[in-house]
Amino acid sequence: MKPCVFTGSAVAIVTPFCGDGVDLEAFDHLIERQIQGGTDAIVVCGTTGEAATLSYNERMALIERCVRTVDRRVPVIAGSGTNSTASSIALSKAAQSAGVDALLTVTPYYNKASQSGLVQHFSAIADAVDVPVILYNVPARTGIGCTVQTYQALAKHPNIVGVKEASDNFDLIQDTLNLCPPGFTVWSGNDGSTAAIMALGGKGVISVAANVVPREMHELTQLCLKNRFLEAGALQLKLHELIRALFCEVNPIPVKAAMEFFGLCSGELRLPLCRMSERHLEQLSHALEPFRPAV
Repeated sequence: MKPCVFTGSAVAIVTPFCGDGVDLEAFDHLIERQIQGGTDAIVVCGTTGEAATLSYNERMALIERCVRTVDRRVPVIAGSGTNSTASSIALSKAAQSAGVDALLTVTPYYNKASQSGLVQHFSAIADAVDVPVILYNVPARTGIGCTVQTYQALAKHPNIVGVKEASDNFDLIQDTLNLCPPGFTVWSGNDGSTAAIMALGGKGVISVAANVVPREMHELTQLCLKNRFLEAGALQLKLHELIRALFCEVNPIPVKAAMEFFGLCSGELRLPLCRMSERHLEQLSHALEPFRPAV
């Protein structure tokens, strides 16, 4: 049986910026807040961390800082996927050397590889490292998605342990859970689908909302893991308006605004992402109000 990197809620942590650089001190505080809030794993340099606009040195500084600050209290998962297999391998090797517990590798964007190309791409990355590799299927952002046959082929690789499924294609998710071996784990890649995917056998979520409400996302996944799905469903419904607001513009624009709203870090983004519209700020502010931290 392959290792399950984590069960529960992993935060896809934002990257706080300060002018032209990364605010590593603020990043430390965000990590500590996540751990104190019960987060079960931390994903650094993912989509929510604006990895596409980070330099190689910035990515490695964040990964190394995350590993050091977490200090093995929870698993650290590094986003190391790009649209170049060679670049993905180089990042994956460097992240492994920095001490991460696993890697998150997205389907190659823009290139629009065939399914055979996806198998070869992910296999080449997994061949190059010794840590577990989690696939990331998010066709709305990359223009390409995995089929269940691709998952079946990749599940045979000893280092490929599962997938962050952000397609919201429930036929695909059910086929994957039915046809792939039990050691191939499915995690929800969309906060709003967490309880539904876990009801089918998923083991948790890689969450944007956990940046704002780490304790609630941890609690939601724990209820599911304990088969308390009526309570989990009630909590999922309670979080619905917040989750919808966090995706009213492309991620991570709203969650960066939410972090600033709560005074957790700067809301700075890197172009081509820019601050959200006033209309959506009003929606976000209203959705955040029930979760405002006590002073």
